[in-house]
Amino acid sequence: MCGIVGYTGKNQAAPILLEGLAKLEYRGYDSAGLAVRNGNAPAEVVKAKGRLTNLLEKTDGGNALKGTCGIGHTRWATHGEPSVVNAHPHVSGNCTGSGSGTVESEVVGVHNGIIENYQELKDKLLRHGYTFYSQTDTEVVVKLVDYYYKKYKMGPVDAIAKTMVRVRGSYALELMFSDYPDEIWVARKESPMIIGISNGESYIASDVPAILKYTRDVYYIDNLEFACVKAGEVHFYNLDGDEVTKETVQISWDAQAAEKAGFEHFMMKEIHEQPKAVSDTLHSLVHDGVIDLSETGMDAELLSSLQQIHIVACGSAWHVGMESQYVIEDLARIPVRVELASEFRYRNPLLCENELVIVISQSGETADTLAALRLAKKSGCPVLAVVNVVGSSIAREADYVLYTKAGPEISVATTKAYSAQLVAMDVFAIALAVSRHQMDEAKVNEYLNELETIPEKMERVLEDKGRIQWFASKYANAHDVFFIGRGIDYAVCLEGSLKLKEISYVHSEAYAAGELKHGTISLIEDGTLVIGVLTQSSLYEKTVSNMVECKSRGAYLMGLTSYGRYETEDHCDFTVYVPKTDEHFSGSLAILPLQLLGYYVSVAKGLDVDKPRNLAKSVTVE
Repeated sequence: MCGIVGYTGKNQAAPILLEGLAKLEYRGYDSAGLAVRNGNAPAEVVKAKGRLTNLLEKTDGGNALKGTCGIGHTRWATHGEPSVVNAHPHVSGNCTGSGSGTVESEVVGVHNGIIENYQELKDKLLRHGYTFYSQTDTEVVVKLVDYYYKKYKMGPVDAIAKTMVRVRGSYALELMFSDYPDEIWVARKESPMIIGISNGESYIASDVPAILKYTRDVYYIDNLEFACVKAGEVHFYNLDGDEVTKETVQISWDAQAAEKAGFEHFMMKEIHEQPKAVSDTLHSLVHDGVIDLSETGMDAELLSSLQQIHIVACGSAWHVGMESQYVIEDLARIPVRVELASEFRYRNPLLCENELVIVISQSGETADTLAALRLAKKSGCPVLAVVNVVGSSIAREADYVLYTKAGPEISVATTKAYSAQLVAMDVFAIALAVSRHQMDEAKVNEYLNELETIPEKMERVLEDKGRIQWFASKYANAHDVFFIGRGIDYAVCLEGSLKLKEISYVHSEAYAAGELKHGTISLIEDGTLVIGVLTQSSLYEKTVSNMVECKSRGAYLMGLTSYGRYETEDHCDFTVYVPKTDEHFSGSLAILPLQLLGYYVSVAKGLDVDKPRNLAKSVTVE
C-alpha cells in the first residue's frame, strides 16, 4: 500500500523521485524518504514524517541531494508508528535519531508490503550481532539481505534469492548496494512493481502514474522474480538466479490523465470523467451494436455451460458485484453469489468446474482478491478478471480478462473505476443472457441502446451538482447518516455510504430498507439524516413506507429518485432527481449524487478529499 519509486540515469535523481512520489502519495502519506547516490560516494538518506511537502522542504525540492541514482518511498504505516526513524529508506547499519544523513551501510532499501515472519527473522539477525533502530519489518528484510550478502560473498543475485526464499509475506523491494554504484536491485512477491526505460534511463514505481511523464514502455516484473536495473537496461532473474528475458508493454494512458486539469481535487475531476469512462468501456465491448467479448478470451460455449457465478471483490468493487448480482440473475436467470474476497479465501468455498468466478479490482493488485483468484484456479474454476490496469497481477493470472477503460484513478475514493466496472458487468450480463437463450435480439438492442444513453444522462446529473453542494453544506456536521434501499437501490446505498464515511469521516451505514425494523430503527432520533434511494418502481412504495417510519421518529429525509416521481417530495424533506433509464442500469446514475454528497461534505469540513486518513488507494497487503 506504500508508494515506491526509483531512478538511475544521467539526470539528477532526487527531483525525479520526488515528482514520482507526488504522483503516488495516494498510496501512503504517513512519512516519506529518499536515498540518493552520487557515483561511488555513500548514499545520502533524507526522511520526513507526514506529508510529502515536508520532505520537499527538507531537500529543497530535491536540489539538496546530488546524484543520478536513487530510491524513494511514501509510507502507509503497518509495523511501527509514523515517525522519521520508522520512515523508509532503511539501512543495513545503524542510523541517527533523525534517520537522515550520509550512510556507510552496505545495503539501503525501501519496501511495500508486509513481512509476516519478520519477528523470527529479527531474532535470527540479533543472534548474529545485528542491532535495530526502528520498529519496521522493512529494516529486518534490508538487514537480512546484508546478512546473506556478507555470508556468501557472491553478489546481489545470491543475497536477494536467498532472502526471497527465507521471507514470508508480500513485498516490492528496492535495494542499493554500496559495491554496485548506479544500480538498483528490485524484487517482488505479490506487491505491484513496474520498471520503465527510455533514452538510456530507467524508472521504477509501484504504480503507472509515477512514470507516465517519462515513458510508456514498461516491464512487469513477475511474482518471485528480481532484477538489476541500470541506466536504460534491466536484467531479470528467477529464484534460481538464472536470467530470464522479458518484453516491454506499452501503457496507453495519457500522462495528462493523471493531472488535475484545473479541478481542485482529483476526486472531482474523476467524478466528471465518469461519462467518458463509461462510454470508453462500453465501446470496447460493443461494436456496431453487437457485443464482442473476444478480447476477454471468453466465448458463447463457455458462457452457456455455466451453472453458477461467484463474484469476489473488496470495497467498492464488491458493491459493483452486489449490484451486478441483481442484474445477472434477472436477465440471465443464473444463480449468483457475491463474496468479500477476504472471507471467500478463508472459508474453503465449494467450487465446481462449471461455475465461473469473477474477480473485480481496479488496480489488479488487491491482495485478498488475488488470493481468491488463486484459490478458484486451484479448485479448477475458470476465472474472469474485471480490472483497469493492463498487465497487473490479477490480469496476468486470470483465465479471462475484461479491461475497463477508466484510465488512471488517483483519488483514494473510487468513482470512475466503479462506474466503468458497473457498465462492464451490465454488458457481461446481457451477453450471458444471450448465450443462455434468455433474451432475443430485439431485447438485446433495447438494452444496448439504453446503455448508450448513460454517459449523456450522467452529464445531466453532474450539471445539477449545485443543489447537492448546498445540501452538503447544510449537513456537513451530521453525526449519523443511514442509507436505505431495496434491490439494486440497496447496492447503490452501500457504495453511497462508503463514499460518505471514507472521505468525510461521518458515521454512515447502508441497510436493506426491510431490515430497519429488525433493530436499526432504534438508532433513529431527532435530526438523523436518512437517505432513501428510490429508483426501482416495484419497490418504491415499500421503501417510502420505511422512510416515513423514520420520519415519524424525528429523521430528516433525503430522497433520491428518477424524474417523474415528484410525489417523493410529499414525503421527503429534500429530493434529488436523476434521469430515467432502464431500472437495471439506474445505479449508474443514482450513485453520482451520492459521490458528490460525500465530496462536498468533505470539502465543507476542510478535509483532504483525495487522501483520507488511514486509507490507501490499493490494498496490496492483508
